[in-house]
Amino acid sequence: MNASPPRDHGGGLDGAAERFGGARADWIDLSTGINPVPYPIGEISAQDWTALPDAAALDRLNTAARTFWNVPSGAAILPAPGASALIARIPALMPSARVDIPAPTYNEHAAAFGAQGWQISAHAPSARVLVHPNNPDGRLWRAADASAPLTIIDESFCDIAPDASLIHLAERKGVILLKSFGKFWGLAGLRLGFAIGDPALITHLSDFTGPWAVSGPALRIGARALCDRTWAVQTRLRLSADAARLDALMATQSATLVGGTPLFRLYDVGDAEALQTRLARAHIWSRVFPYSARWLRLGLPAPDQWARLGKALSAQR
Repeated sequence: MNASPPRDHGGGLDGAAERFGGARADWIDLSTGINPVPYPIGEISAQDWTALPDAAALDRLNTAARTFWNVPSGAAILPAPGASALIARIPALMPSARVDIPAPTYNEHAAAFGAQGWQISAHAPSARVLVHPNNPDGRLWRAADASAPLTIIDESFCDIAPDASLIHLAERKGVILLKSFGKFWGLAGLRLGFAIGDPALITHLSDFTGPWAVSGPALRIGARALCDRTWAVQTRLRLSADAARLDALMATQSATLVGGTPLFRLYDVGDAEALQTRLARAHIWSRVFPYSARWLRLGLPAPDQWARLGKALSAQR
C-alpha cells in the first residue's frame, strides 16, 4: 500500500536545516502559530507519570474546561490527545456524503474527510467545517454559517478572542467545536485537545478514543492552565501587542497585511518564496503556501528573537 504524500504544514525544521544548513537548535521557527511564551507547567508529580489517569483528574480537567470556555450546560466535553486526533475521527460519525470545507483553510480537515470517502463539495453538504478564526487568513464565521446537519467549528485559535467564540452553539444538535491546547498556551507537545458539543455525537466520538486517551501530565497541566485566568488575560494583551509590532516590522518590507490572528500574521510580500529563502539563510523559518506565490505567514518571535528577525529582514536582498 502506498503511503499518502506529506501534507503542507508549518514546522519541518529538520528539512529546513538540511536545505539551508545549521543545527536544528540554531533555527527560529516562525512557521507555526504557537505562542512562543508557553504556559509555565509547574511541577508534575511522579504519580502523574506512573499511574493510569484516574476519573477524578479527568473530572477536574472537564470542570476547568467548562468554566474557562463558558460551555453550555447541555453540551458534552471530550478531552483527547490533541485536536488532530479528533479531526481524524470525526468523519466516521456519519455515513460518507458531501462535506463543505471553505478554502483556503487548515488542510487536515479535508484529508480526514477524504480518507473516509467523503466528497468535498459546497452543494447540499451533509457536513460543514468552519475554522474559526480561519487559518491562514483569520476569517471569522457567524452562527448562521453553522447550518449543515453535522457542523464542525474548529476554534483552535479562538482563545485569543474569546468574545468571538461560537461556544453558545455547542448544545445544538449536530454541532462539534474543537479546542486546541497547543496554540494559545504554547504547549503543542502536550498533545491536548477538546471536542465540545452535541452529547450524542460526543458519546459516539468517545467510543473511538478508548480509555486513558489523555495522559496524566496533560490532565494535570491542562486543568492548572485553564484555571489561570490571570495568565490568559495577560497573554492576550502581550500577543496583541506583539502582532502589532510584527505588522510594523513587515511594513518596512512593503508587505501588506492580508489577515491572521494575534498568534500568526499573513502577508502579501510579492514573492513569498524569495523572502522565505532570505529568512532561511539567516536560519529563520516561515510558512509559504502551495496555492499562493505571494502569501507568507509568520508566527510571533519569542522576546529574545526580535532583533535577529529585524536584522534578517533588513539584510541585503
